Amino acid sequence: MKALLKHVAAVAVLLVTGAGTAVAEGGLAWRDCYDGLSCTGIEVPADWDHPAGGATVTVPLLRIPARERKLGTLLVNPGGPAQSIPLFAVPGFRDQFTDLAARFDVVVFDPRGLDVTCPGPAPAALPGPLTKSAYDAYAAANAKFAADCTAAPGHLGARQVARDMDAIRARLGEPRLNYFGSSYGTVYGQEYAALFGPRVGRMYLDSVLDHTRSDPAAWARAGAVTAERNLFRMARWCAADPGCALHGRDVIAVWDGLPAGVAVAWTAARIGDDRSWPALTAALAAAEAGDTSAVTPRPAPPDARLARTAFCADFPEPRTFPAAERVEAELRAAAPRLGWAAHPWRVSGQCAGLPRTGLTPPAALPPMPRVLVANGDDDPLTPADHGRRVAAQLHGSYLPSAGNHALYLRGNACVRGYVHRWLWDGELPPSGARCGSAG
Repeated sequence: MKALLKHVAAVAVLLVTGAGTAVAEGGLAWRDCYDGLSCTGIEVPADWDHPAGGATVTVPLLRIPARERKLGTLLVNPGGPAQSIPLFAVPGFRDQFTDLAARFDVVVFDPRGLDVTCPGPAPAALPGPLTKSAYDAYAAANAKFAADCTAAPGHLGARQVARDMDAIRARLGEPRLNYFGSSYGTVYGQEYAALFGPRVGRMYLDSVLDHTRSDPAAWARAGAVTAERNLFRMARWCAADPGCALHGRDVIAVWDGLPAGVAVAWTAARIGDDRSWPALTAALAAAEAGDTSAVTPRPAPPDARLARTAFCADFPEPRTFPAAERVEAELRAAAPRLGWAAHPWRVSGQCAGLPRTGLTPPAALPPMPRVLVANGDDDPLTPADHGRRVAAQLHGSYLPSAGNHALYLRGNACVRGYVHRWLWDGELPPSGARCGSAG
């Protein structure tokens, strides 16, 4: 890898213009950006497996300087897969990272290729239940989207991103990588641990998306069951809260009485967030009365980016209609009311038609115990089962917590305290530790 890194360009590619330039670690030229922060980028091989070809891609970086007693650099990816650096223009977004910068230079990176805008939008996600005609039409549209997007780097999988992360570590002059990954950022953390475990300093993975289980039905089942359980949690909340629009009613009976398919996709996208329950139950009450306008999903805005392509490089299955149909049937058996439809794009053939190149399929992880993992009990997107499984394979520490997605970034004070003690002092939570909901 050291020899490979010699191919990395010595001069950074600047992302934004600014008033000043500072040259620091590895010759990186940091420019002022986003009102007091610094931005730059590094060029890396477009394909780390064939770096001598000459093609490169740029990995954008943003730095929040440490405020006191700097311990080193903490590399961060907040998830997606998506661009996050442009969001630092929003004060509320950048505030989520302020505490991490108390002792570290926080360096945020955006994964390769996700700043590319393709000529046309990706096809709309397939709704359930699946049909062969819809699946085939989607696969054809997906293939055309990929063929038309000639600007796509072509190698977006986590293995390539993990090698980018190691190039960032080296350019910053850090002997070990300290890493904070949230949501999809945990996939990159898992792959880095697999490839470069001895180079890990301390790692925190929040809301882990399991990248070790290759069976898509087994992988998705925990999220489906969690979403189904949340429907019953909402029913119990409604029974206890007079402010609920269905208070005094049997929420599950109301749900079961709605016409087939009404409100499923809309509810599945919201059921994990307790704060959405008042609006959700009000919409269900209106749907029962015949007004389905609130629960009818609005068309998603056109998406010409490569997030789905990046996801499919890491989670390429199922790839055929019979396989996707089998997954849907298994999820319906496990979570028949709602859970089967939670985040269906992940397991309902959304990768059909995309080229099978540069893949990083799920695989078991070797031990790498310098990691703290935390997942929310009520999170259907990245269910707690995913976090426990990954922590066990890594021989790391698992912190169970009430709550939903992105525990640290959404302000869970208990989780934040344990994370700070781990990253700053190397102190893991004691056996039996558990966090409550945010607050």
